[in-house]
Amino acid sequence: MGTKTIGLRDEVYAQLKARKRENESFSDLVIRLLEEAAVDWRDSFGTLSEAEADELEALADRSREQMSTGMADRQQEALEALAGDDDETA
Repeated sequence: MGTKTIGLRDEVYAQLKARKRENESFSDLVIRLLEEAAVDWRDSFGTLSEAEADELEALADRSREQMSTGMADRQQEALEALAGDDDETA
């Protein structure tokens, strides 16, 4: 197993040293911190209350409806503009 030398600012070293456990090497500390920081996105499932989930679902539904309505309006305007262009060239 190889080793690497890295440079750390003094304040970073002090923070790491403060988190280091007795009989723990700095390599072990870094591994432990990285494992603690690794977050599985699935761990967050189910963290909303039912009321919060219902509110979020209602917001998403309204957003989809507004997007759909806006898109239909823009399509209609584009069709009307295209139809108007045909009248001018005739």
